[in-house]
Amino acid sequence: MSEFIPNPVRGKEVFDLDRKHVFHSWSAQAQISPLPVATGKGSYFWDFDGKQYLDFSCQLVFTNIGFQHPKVVSAIQKQAELLSTVAPQVANDARGEAAKRIVELAGAHHEKVFFTNGGADGIENAIRMARLHTGRHKVLSFYRSYHGNTTTAISATGDPRRWPNEFAYGHVHFFGPYTYRSAFWSQNEEQERQRALEHLENVIIFEGPQTIAAILIESVVGTAGVLIPPAGYLEGVRALCDKYGILWIADEVMSGFGRTGKWFGYQHSAAEPDLIVFAKGVNSGYVPLGGVVISGAVSATFNDRVFPGGLTYSGHPLACAAAVATIDVMKEEKIVEHAADMGSRVIGPALRELAKKHSVIGEVRGLGVFWALDLVKDRGTREPLAPYAGSSPAMNELVAECKKLGLMPFTNFNRMHVVPPCNISEAEFSEGVEILDKAFTLIGKHYTGTDKK
Repeated sequence: MSEFIPNPVRGKEVFDLDRKHVFHSWSAQAQISPLPVATGKGSYFWDFDGKQYLDFSCQLVFTNIGFQHPKVVSAIQKQAELLSTVAPQVANDARGEAAKRIVELAGAHHEKVFFTNGGADGIENAIRMARLHTGRHKVLSFYRSYHGNTTTAISATGDPRRWPNEFAYGHVHFFGPYTYRSAFWSQNEEQERQRALEHLENVIIFEGPQTIAAILIESVVGTAGVLIPPAGYLEGVRALCDKYGILWIADEVMSGFGRTGKWFGYQHSAAEPDLIVFAKGVNSGYVPLGGVVISGAVSATFNDRVFPGGLTYSGHPLACAAAVATIDVMKEEKIVEHAADMGSRVIGPALRELAKKHSVIGEVRGLGVFWALDLVKDRGTREPLAPYAGSSPAMNELVAECKKLGLMPFTNFNRMHVVPPCNISEAEFSEGVEILDKAFTLIGKHYTGTDKK
């Protein structure tokens, strides 16, 4: 990038400042070495030494339109000149325009948006709405899930980050569909769909339908594996919710805003949720923003009843201006359509070809620009390349080699997630696949199956 001049001295200062004063999430502070990032553009970012990284992580799967899109940066600058901040109890044009656009994307029976600062507090408030609307207290969610780090959201989470944080009540977990590692001994997607729905209904019955306010599901499970629901599963969840008077909360924090090749991940089905939680891709993470899209029926509950929730920065003008600009850019540049095309025509085929070359890749799955490689020691036994809730030398080597070769990966336990920007080019993606090919070649020695390539 011609305008960026490397500055290793400043990079060292940034690193030292971080180590002295910044407390990092999900980390033992003395055991981490954060990469000082200087700038970014499109699908790439640079460190202070001038090293370029192709971002196959979208940071935490949120830079859906890449770094520094000029139209979104300009919108933030213009809003900052006009009105940098304002309290949530007043009306604001950026807030209203953002809400209008988001509601229009969600569907006919959604009417309003409650803005939050991110996905976790979006989950908190969606659950609060569901409990007040139904008069019930329990929330059902997947074991394989992540919903955020606030009290209720982390209790709803299924993954191991929940274990030291279980201080909220009323949370019940169940197994969602995952055909490759089926909890139901399924042999195909249809069996998995049917058996997973039977399991869910049994959980509802044994927990007491009259106690359950909501079923909370990531429309496409994100951090826990990029798990695509079998055809008909979300429709089945909708039917069970209707049968037992339960609300369906769709967590679209990671799967929303083009990530799956649709505006929202649930739109790959014919079913409609009651509440939709969003964040991340709504403005490509340029300014923190999240929220809850609310159906007319739930919204009406609070027409004459006070909703007991609020945030100082709800609908912050800078964040909402960024959301308006991001949604408009995604429409103008057909980024959602591009993501869908890239997934089916480029990304999926390229990753499947990669799997043919490298036995450690047990399964390839995904939609749009939302993919995961399930990595194994043995394809026959499907033994993971790293244990649940842990890592392994093989995974550590894989990550290190990717970074060495200029690619920023996203890994979780035994999986590599391939989640580049929604507007990544074919040439950029091919560059990333070449790096992955080299990295997987390096860790091939960790494969123990007899079918090693």
